[in-house]
Amino acid sequence: MDLQLYYSKIREVEAKIADEFPLVISNETTDGGRDGRRTEVPRRLAAKMLVEGQARLANSDEIKVYRALLAEAKKMAEQAAQAAKLQFTVVSTADLERLKAPARSSKD
Repeated sequence: MDLQLYYSKIREVEAKIADEFPLVISNETTDGGRDGRRTEVPRRLAAKMLVEGQARLANSDEIKVYRALLAEAKKMAEQAAQAAKLQFTVVSTADLERLKAPARSSKD
């Protein structure tokens, strides 16, 4: 393998990629790579994966779907965090009456 040619191809492909962190979609490979996995990677790594045939760049429709899924996942995580903050206390009837008593006397 000619390393100069290999790295020059990587540099050429890297120069053509506009995004800092492009979305790549994996290809099936003989060493166990699975087809269809979406990942945002640095430009240099994306170029390396493209040259080696491990992945392809996502098209605009695939990027929109990926971003929508990320936004939904973030929204769900925020809702789960808010739900975890919710606190409640179980109070017996007698304790509730005792808590209400000072409030009633101050209104009189």
